[in-house]
Amino acid sequence: MCDWNDKGGHIPARGTVGGMHGYSGDKQAYLTRLRRVEGQIRGLQRMVEEDVYCIDILTQVSAATRALQAVALGLLEDHISHCVAEAVSGGGPDAEEKVKEASAAIARLVRS
Repeated sequence: MCDWNDKGGHIPARGTVGGMHGYSGDKQAYLTRLRRVEGQIRGLQRMVEEDVYCIDILTQVSAATRALQAVALGLLEDHISHCVAEAVSGGGPDAEEKVKEASAAIARLVRS
């Protein structure tokens, strides 16, 4: 999770605190949820290939969308409670950057 600086030392990768992403503790849960969504998308492809009724497909699209939104909200919560909170406690320009970054992510989620 870390990059190397030009002096050969570790620097945290973008979006990390102490070399860890905010979601690291829940990584397996996120992967499980994303695999489930992947299965839902494959099911949607099959439904279209098999000429299933439009409303039935739309119902499944809605379910997959909600599942992805749940993943996004979880990641956002982890980001705020880990990355943003750490940056704010440290203060300075990094704190302002993390708050702006989180605000932009929230705006993207609201628009989607």
